[in-house]
Amino acid sequence: MFGFGILTGLIVLPLVGAAFILSLQGDDEATKRNARWAALITTVLTFVLSLVAWGRFDIANPGFQLIEQKAWLGDTMIYKLGVDGISMPFVLLTTFLMPFCIAASWDSINTRVREYMIAFLVLETLMIGVFAALDLVLFYVFFEGGLIPMFLIIGIWGGKRRIYASFKFFLYTLAGSLLMLLAIFAMYGVAGTTDIVTLLKTAFPVGMQKYLWLAFFASFAVKMPMWPVHTWLPDAHVEAPTAGSVILAGILLKMGGYGFLRFSLPMFPDASQYFAPLVFTLSIIAIIYTSLVALVQEDMKKLIAYSSVAHMGFVTMGIFAFNQQGVQGAVFQMVSHGLVSGALFLCVGVIYDRMHTREIAAYGGLVNRMPLYAVAMMVFTMANVGLPGTSGFVGEFLTLIGAFNANSWVALFATTGVILSAAYALFLYRRVIFGVLDKPSLASIQDLSMREIALLAPLLILTIYYGVQPGPILEACNASVTLLVKNFDTALAATKTAALALH
Repeated sequence: MFGFGILTGLIVLPLVGAAFILSLQGDDEATKRNARWAALITTVLTFVLSLVAWGRFDIANPGFQLIEQKAWLGDTMIYKLGVDGISMPFVLLTTFLMPFCIAASWDSINTRVREYMIAFLVLETLMIGVFAALDLVLFYVFFEGGLIPMFLIIGIWGGKRRIYASFKFFLYTLAGSLLMLLAIFAMYGVAGTTDIVTLLKTAFPVGMQKYLWLAFFASFAVKMPMWPVHTWLPDAHVEAPTAGSVILAGILLKMGGYGFLRFSLPMFPDASQYFAPLVFTLSIIAIIYTSLVALVQEDMKKLIAYSSVAHMGFVTMGIFAFNQQGVQGAVFQMVSHGLVSGALFLCVGVIYDRMHTREIAAYGGLVNRMPLYAVAMMVFTMANVGLPGTSGFVGEFLTLIGAFNANSWVALFATTGVILSAAYALFLYRRVIFGVLDKPSLASIQDLSMREIALLAPLLILTIYYGVQPGPILEACNASVTLLVKNFDTALAATKTAALALH
């Protein structure tokens, strides 16, 4: 349409919905209702359009597909979009989760509803743009632009300490990304272009690779987040509204892992191998330390937030194993974590809307009054633990196999995280769901409503389905991951050959 393709449609459609909501006048109930419906319909249509894109996507082709490009600033190509087997699953995950975020905010958000919905639709545009951009400058604009709507979502509609949490989130992520911007300038100076496809074929000097890798690492490590730059995440999760936590854990954290796969490994292979021991060390610390911290939390959101840091440790461990199982496991783990962690935050939101507290001690015996809620929470808790038969198992198992093939000691230490995750997740579930219902405030608490069942049921079904049938995700990324690992090994071999010839 108008000379643009389907990926542009995915990026523009949420902006069209945001513009329509912006045109609504007044702040009465009718305007709020119209804003909610407009946002929901827009996100559903965007998801349908992403399914059309998936229908045109060839999983056997390892290269970029659905490519769109428009010349700007002379011969410099700035607007260029495309997806491959690594980015396409994240585009689908983004468009899939957004309607849940809008529906989860239906009753809980009653102030500045128009602005809230606009912020989420703009955020959707920017997140899709991150995964679809094939130009480094365009990627950076989308990557950094996502900070603004999330900063507003936390800072305006968050909890009591929302200003502190929003500024901490903004400053942490911005500081890391400034180094990446300097690296982009340096890469342009060497390659003469910011086109990602061209940069993937550019052999940067080994000495330069280390500095570029560290600059990109500073940005992606904060975004994931990795230990020790993870401290912004628990604060952001606790203060963010439920939908903000869903999108933060479900999508925004995945941008760091995606950045490693798109830039660090293929563009800086020698530096990636050089710094792999550092990443392994940080990953193990994240898995063990944040799991222990999660054990002592009294706030449900904070516990789940620390568990997210631990699960992202498995992702970085798998990526820097540099083999098929590890990288594929990392991609699967990120998609699975997006579904499971998003569902867990929705579960917390369900009882928070009723009781207005997230303190674990305020609950107990909910199975007596909320049996449907207890079943849903159990499935997502088991997936968070990595129980076989749930999607959480597949990703963790593959990343551990990949890590074992690369370094058996890394896999050994990381496996302790599986045990610790069972400890804190089951601890949370037992205290909230089981026991005697002896608190007067819980005597009249209601089970899931039809809207909440409609919210949780698709996530529950997919969590189980991908646990017993992981093929769709693994097959989608298989060709692109195979090419990534092959090119990585070839680049290392070429460097080794050149070093021997020089010697």
